[in-house]
Amino acid sequence: MYSPPQRNEPPLLIVLTGIDGAGKTTAARAAVDAARLAGGRALLLRNHAGRRNMTQWSERSGVPLSPRLADALETVIRTANVLVSHARARRFSGLVVMDRHLYCQLALRSVRGIRPGRFIPWLLRRLPAPDLVIHFDVAPQRALERILRRGTDIETLEELTALSEGYRALPDFPRFVLIDAGATQDEVLAELTDAIHGAASGTAGNPAGGAGRISVKQSTSLR
Repeated sequence: MYSPPQRNEPPLLIVLTGIDGAGKTTAARAAVDAARLAGGRALLLRNHAGRRNMTQWSERSGVPLSPRLADALETVIRTANVLVSHARARRFSGLVVMDRHLYCQLALRSVRGIRPGRFIPWLLRRLPAPDLVIHFDVAPQRALERILRRGTDIETLEELTALSEGYRALPDFPRFVLIDAGATQDEVLAELTDAIHGAASGTAGNPAGGAGRISVKQSTSLR
């Protein structure tokens, strides 16, 4: 069983990335709840950019947002959320799970044909490095099916495919640990828990030259 950090220990910072519909938020909540049930301290921080709200506003108002304007607004919102999240994480002793990060904005920029720029890469170098970045890997078609079922977002298969490719083009992607987000919720949670346990014990690692993948068959279920 995973034993999360206790009070007065440095935070264990885990960042989750992945395309919409990958199940990041659901798994993050479950992992934090499991850590708390195990007797540890855990904190879930969400670094959204307001993209859904801006898309809905644009559709209702009939005012289109250019890719650069959308990126500028999202960058301001996401950067503010990330900075606040890191400030909270520094004051917390225990497991800290961040749902999304600046990596997500860089991937979106790739989709929109916008260069990474200097600010976000610079800020990533200045912020405390996560103990682990976990990428929820899922087929875009599977993600789209989930999005359509929940009925709260508007995405296309082309956009999800481009975003998936945008993540893979990130310079830091080879250091991410991949989990199979196309599996069942229980299996995904087991994979996520195993990855967190590996980071806590110092055994998490990636094969040279590529992102590490945790196999569902190798993961152990929560007890």
